[in-house]
Amino acid sequence: MKYYVGVDLGGTNIVAAVVDENGKILNKSSCKTNLPKEPEVLSVDIANLIDEVLKKSCISIDDIENVGIGVPGTVNTQDKVIIYSCNFNYSNVKFAELLERKIGKDVYIENDANAAALGEFVCGAGCGLDTMVVITLGTGIGGGIILNKKLYRGFNYSGGELGHIVIEQCGRPCNCGRNGCFEAYASATGLAKTSAEVINKYPDSKLWKVYNEKHNISGTALFGAVVDGDSAAKEILNIFVSHLACGITNIVNIFQPQVLCIGGGVSQAGDLLINPLKEIFDKEDYARNSKDRCKIVAAKLGNDAGLIGAAMLFKFQ
Repeated sequence: MKYYVGVDLGGTNIVAAVVDENGKILNKSSCKTNLPKEPEVLSVDIANLIDEVLKKSCISIDDIENVGIGVPGTVNTQDKVIIYSCNFNYSNVKFAELLERKIGKDVYIENDANAAALGEFVCGAGCGLDTMVVITLGTGIGGGIILNKKLYRGFNYSGGELGHIVIEQCGRPCNCGRNGCFEAYASATGLAKTSAEVINKYPDSKLWKVYNEKHNISGTALFGAVVDGDSAAKEILNIFVSHLACGITNIVNIFQPQVLCIGGGVSQAGDLLINPLKEIFDKEDYARNSKDRCKIVAAKLGNDAGLIGAAMLFKFQ
């Protein structure tokens, strides 16, 4: 049996996992990222975390083949360089090389959303397919595109930024500098903004009380209120789903993958989200009259997708 280490490098937490050749996670360890932090110091933290998870798994560094890291930002996978990461304030950092010196193993790096897409492709919702698109609905919207079993990165490694297609011209400002981006409406942040715009019309709603106490409405609170028949929740969900369907239909019309997989915290609502989304998509998909159509599915691997995908990066170089 061959073993690999996958690392999910986040702005708040770092998670490392030992993964076998079948994509099964043996053990995980995590620590706080504690930004800001110099690349050299961060590489030491990751090396220590790898050592910790290897000990937990009762194997040594000599027992693993290589290490893969999912990084938030633009990554040159060939030169193993973080071109830019706004969360970490890194530019042109040879991060893999720093870690390789410490652990004595080959290290591969990739954009974190791409790593999550690879995880779902290898071991999750895309297992056995040739083409798929994965979007993750979190604070923003991440995307990963796999065409003919190869990850599409763009010639400059900046491809696949699916959260930054515009679905509402002159709409909400987005952190990327544009207005009306998919991310500004269909992410968890976009859901919170929609909730704020709608909730004051429903002072008798349970969600109104939640919003006035926390100044935010989480996906969990929203979907729970939908189940309870709350009118405010239903309107917010309808608006959110319409924005999500718009962006997803645009993506499918461009790529027509076999599967479009939706991950991230909001996707955990399952059928409450997927079913109304499919209703809109079935009417707007350009290939709606074709016998072969893209399937919209929920992600299978949850937060483990990025870890498994990172561990399998060596397959996609």
